[in-house]
Amino acid sequence: MFGIIRPCRHQLGGELGAAWQAHLCGMCLALRDDHGQVARLATNYDGLIISVLTEAQADGPPERRAAGRCALRGMRKADVAVGDCARLAATVSLVLAAAKIRDHADDGDGAFGRPGVRGAATALAARWAAASARTGGELGFEVGVLTDAIGRQTAVEAAAGPGTSLLTVTEPTEIATGAAFAYTAVLARKAANQVPLAEAGRLFGRIAHLVDAVEDLAADQASGAWNPLLATGTGIAEARRLCDDALLGIKLALSEAEFTDARLVHALLVRELGRSVRRVFSRTAGGAHTAAEPHRHAAAASPERTAVTGTRALTSTSAGGAPPGCGLPVASLPMTALAMMSGVLRYYRRRSCCQDCCCQCEECCCCELECCCCSEECGDCCCSS
Repeated sequence: MFGIIRPCRHQLGGELGAAWQAHLCGMCLALRDDHGQVARLATNYDGLIISVLTEAQADGPPERRAAGRCALRGMRKADVAVGDCARLAATVSLVLAAAKIRDHADDGDGAFGRPGVRGAATALAARWAAASARTGGELGFEVGVLTDAIGRQTAVEAAAGPGTSLLTVTEPTEIATGAAFAYTAVLARKAANQVPLAEAGRLFGRIAHLVDAVEDLAADQASGAWNPLLATGTGIAEARRLCDDALLGIKLALSEAEFTDARLVHALLVRELGRSVRRVFSRTAGGAHTAAEPHRHAAAASPERTAVTGTRALTSTSAGGAPPGCGLPVASLPMTALAMMSGVLRYYRRRSCCQDCCCQCEECCCCELECCCCSEECGDCCCSS
């Protein structure tokens, strides 16, 4: 599980929260149905945006089916998204997950890079890449644009140095996400939406890349791993400016597209994406302030993070990064793989904030009886009694 958009269920509200869960579970089950149980580990928060965009443009009511009980939903049944929207989201997620596994195996880092595991991981990545190409072909989507971008990312990073523009480093990611966003208009038969959605996707890829770089900065400074901010000598302020510009660009691009129901799209790509950017940069303000001064901030490194060279932004942030919002309540699971997923999906209680607080969005304190959120700027808990 990974992704930079981690919405709080209280912020989304009942109807949009249920729709978000339907897309998340729909993508997970599409991965299972098309590629087997193990492929469900490729489920991620950002991938479901593809499903959301496709459905938001489509005419007619959303396609849903009743799904059985699942441990990740606390053994509850649910209505989940079905059809091409969920399958496209699953295809994109599987491509990026395959790239992440292969990258770890090639670099010899993380769980997939360990001796004895590396061969199996490489085989799994190859199998997932082939499977995603097959499913993409059935949907008419050429996944080669994603794999080509992943392949070019390593060369772009190797050529980057002091003075290189960050936009040069993020360009492969932008192309890949732009293509995925644009194809949702093809599936929804809204050809006029391709250009604005390609622009929104391109800017989303830029934010995903930069947010991941900022989150990893302290750990990369300490370990000596490659980081776009360190490699180009770019400061945090410039990265924040680029993210803010991209947020505005996404909002403008979405306003040019035609949607049947744009509520969840705007909630995720405008409000929640903006919250993610503010959350990451507010944390960094107390740690690594500039990429040019690694010695000042090495102590802030997190031992739980591992560098992902070559596919850093395309695979976004791992579960070991910033904590998610309270998306879905999840039962405690003994199996390692499902426990990894439940660690991302479960919601927590923060009694340091207020009594019975059930939110970890870190910008508001959502009480069971009343949600009283403070302004977007301050980020402090302000629940009423």
